[in-house]
Amino acid sequence: MGKAKGKITNWKQYNQALTQRGSLTFWMDDAVIKYWYNQHPSK
Repeated sequence: MGKAKGKITNWKQYNQALTQRGSLTFWMDDAVIKYWYNQHPSK
């Protein structure tokens, strides 16, 4: 991720610009995914 080119002064406009990019990527480890699907309580 790059560094900011300047201080953000208009947060509303900045957030709208981020929303308009239209892509959000999450990187998860295989262990996290395995845990996510196996959250059944032990009996």
